[in-house]
Amino acid sequence: MRIPHDIIIKPIITEKSMEDMAEGKYTFMVDRKSNKTEIKKAVESVFDVKVEKVNTMNMLGKMKRQGATSGRRSSWKKAIVKLAEGSKGIEFFEGME
Repeated sequence: MRIPHDIIIKPIITEKSMEDMAEGKYTFMVDRKSNKTEIKKAVESVFDVKVEKVNTMNMLGKMKRQGATSGRRSSWKKAIVKLAEGSKGIEFFEGME
């Protein structure tokens, strides 16, 4: 069993993620090796909420250039977590609205 704080890296704060909060959806950057059940258990234990559904996607790192040198940012994994109907919201995001 992995530590939940190692699975959830950080929340993602964008205009779209703020709009999704009205529907009970929260967006996180997660560990690339984690799966949906690990993400669900980690969010439930860290934030003390009930998770209905988890959607994940692998995000490819962007190509970047500085002069003649080109490179790529690290690829990462994004998870959109939908909370169950009767569950309370995540307080971490509430101050961001």
